[in-house]
Amino acid sequence: MFFFKKPVEIPAPDQALPGRSEPIATAETHFVNGAPLKGPYPASHIQVQFGMGCFWGTERVFWTLPGVAVTAAGYAAGATPNPTYEEVCSGLTGHNEVVLVVYDPQAIAFETLLKAFWENHDPTQGMRQGNDMGTQYRSGIYTATPEQRAAAEASKTAYGEALAARGRGPITTEILDAGPFYFAEDYHQQYLAKNPGGYCGLGGTGIACPIGTGIAADA
Repeated sequence: MFFFKKPVEIPAPDQALPGRSEPIATAETHFVNGAPLKGPYPASHIQVQFGMGCFWGTERVFWTLPGVAVTAAGYAAGATPNPTYEEVCSGLTGHNEVVLVVYDPQAIAFETLLKAFWENHDPTQGMRQGNDMGTQYRSGIYTATPEQRAAAEASKTAYGEALAARGRGPITTEILDAGPFYFAEDYHQQYLAKNPGGYCGLGGTGIACPIGTGIAADA
């Protein structure tokens, strides 16, 4: 998406852009399944946020999984309230490009989401993903419950061991309790459904994540 040199460190809150008090405009409904993008979501459903690089490709990974009710592109883990895409791209908001995933835990296990997360990007690249450079492309999991966080940390350890066994470097993924999620602009929502030939910078390591399915670490 953006290939020029940008900051590779997250700005301190007092150095971040000021943002705005009101949310930016976005879509009303999910382009793929017609669900209300901002809810209300069923009380039985759970939320989590994933950052895997460009959120266009990340969102497609998750909306295809049975049991996922809603996905939305947005910005999280930064300091600037209600940022725009251009502000996030500057590297001066601290935000990551993430996807909000709303799922039914009776229909899909959280471990299945984690497996999809680890296997569809390279979590060892720090502040980039492939050719996409900058803090907005960092790998991250932003959890809504203590149980999610514990599972995410355990999966990080397991996948780190699988990567190390194949000579890969350490995982740089940040795992944090979810803070505010800011919906991205309308045109980013379900972008690759609207533009099937559009850019997607995601690329996994080719190494299976040994969680939830009994897959061996060297699969």
